[in-house]
Amino acid sequence: MIIEAQIAADPRLKKRTIVMLAGVVMMLLTIVAGVTFGAVKIPWLLLTGTKDTTIFNRTDAKSRLVVFPALPSGRKYELVLNKAEHSVFTERALPGETESRNPNHHRAILAVTTAFWDAYLRDDAEARKWLDGETVRSVLEKDDQWQKK
Repeated sequence: MIIEAQIAADPRLKKRTIVMLAGVVMMLLTIVAGVTFGAVKIPWLLLTGTKDTTIFNRTDAKSRLVVFPALPSGRKYELVLNKAEHSVFTERALPGETESRNPNHHRAILAVTTAFWDAYLRDDAEARKWLDGETVRSVLEKDDQWQKK
């Protein structure tokens, strides 16, 4: 409430306050992630890119990487596609994005998500073995990151 009053009263404070708040929010997100996600018992697959940002709530790629370390072990996976922007999961770029589209990103997304759904919705042991093994890297590029726990 006090911060909102300051922003309304002095427009010069708006950017500084938001930047300060963003740092505080990131710190709180890290703390909350440990508390919130530490009790997850179901399988999780996280997908993002090293350039996955949005203009809507100023979410940056770094903040998207807070969740995986906070998840407990067992049936948890994270794919981080190198140089992938927020629209990597769509058919076209969003306004303001600058990276060229990498066609292998869709190949990797389709392979990993299909294996995840097969493993945990169809109880497919081969799909789970693929996710838990090193063969999954065959559809990824050298600088893509794959984690499991």
